[in-house]
Amino acid sequence: MTQTISEATPTAAATPAEPGFAVRLNQVTKVFGRGGGAPVLDGIDLTVAPGEFVCLLGASGCGKSTLLNLIADLDKPTAGTIEIGGGRPALMFQDHALFPWLTAGKNIELALKLRGVPREDRKAEAEALLELVRLGGASRKRVHELSGGMRQRVALARALAQAGDLLLMDEPFAALDAITRDVLHDELTRIWAETGRSVVFVTHNVREAVRLAERVVLMSSRPGRIAREWHIEIPQPRRIEDTGVSELSVEITDQLRGEIRRHGRA
Repeated sequence: MTQTISEATPTAAATPAEPGFAVRLNQVTKVFGRGGGAPVLDGIDLTVAPGEFVCLLGASGCGKSTLLNLIADLDKPTAGTIEIGGGRPALMFQDHALFPWLTAGKNIELALKLRGVPREDRKAEAEALLELVRLGGASRKRVHELSGGMRQRVALARALAQAGDLLLMDEPFAALDAITRDVLHDELTRIWAETGRSVVFVTHNVREAVRLAERVVLMSSRPGRIAREWHIEIPQPRRIEDTGVSELSVEITDQLRGEIRRHGRA
């Protein structure tokens, strides 16, 4: 049972090779409690390539968030190994989790401070990250002055401030209205393309998964296992109402419904 950061071993006159993965899971199993109960996750094998955008999809209780927490090293697998290919992952939650007594800029500066960025550099870097998420000029705004969508943009900027190559996102847009969510889909796609980060994105929304991802991974329940994967070949930029997105969403929804019927969980 290990969680490791993979690093190439340098040789004389050679540049260390980049690992061929952002995260690699091998036979990951998770059981809660000491009584040896039924596993929440069982034998998960999953590799995310550098720069890849992967959506984890499944019914409630299938272990998607648990899997994300294991990758983030917030919990440990009961069995199996998790290897991270490029620094500690950044994690973005469904709730923005911003500190309400800090401004937008100071929330981001706190992440930079924890990363070890010198004090004199933090403000400029925080403002640059706000520009990246199209919130330039909002550095001095308090959390209560921001809309829901703006708060999630600040939360995204704070996650990017952690500078890991892997961004983990746990249903970050689920609480937003449809229009705001659609706008943030566009923004996330743009930021992913500009930064080259790898993304593992948890969602219940099939169309959201197809709209965003290069690969959709469907998980079964009781215990959580990988049931099927789809490589999305629809070119970006995509719209959630595009014909190709709609057609593939229907196919994936049928598979998801089959998993729900099989395991009796909605």
